[in-house]
Amino acid sequence: VQLVESGGGLVQPGGSLRLSCAASGSFVRLYVMGWYRQAPGKQRELVATITTGTSTNYADSVKGRFTISRDNAKNTVYLQMNSLKPEDTAVYYCKGTGSTTAYWGQGTQVTVSS
Repeated sequence: VQLVESGGGLVQPGGSLRLSCAASGSFVRLYVMGWYRQAPGKQRELVATITTGTSTNYADSVKGRFTISRDNAKNTVYLQMNSLKPEDTAVYYCKGTGSTTAYWGQGTQVTVSS
């Protein structure tokens, strides 16, 4: 399975971005899909996850602003990010977890700055 993220970029505070993570291979066997982020000098942290049953989980820092979703027909998971803040600046990574293996994408940069 390969995961490829897209949709990152530069946005002003208060703006929106939608990240996409396209999977090749057995997407439906990736029971949990998630978005993580890593800011310079900080550890990688969980942003949001979604199961095949569409149960979601969010970090407290993004609740009410970010929405994770998945389209199994398109083998894609999305992260809609609204009301972006400078502290959301990071490299965002997609992760897919199967029964025995986890897969990571290469990351996409999100920069929130005026």
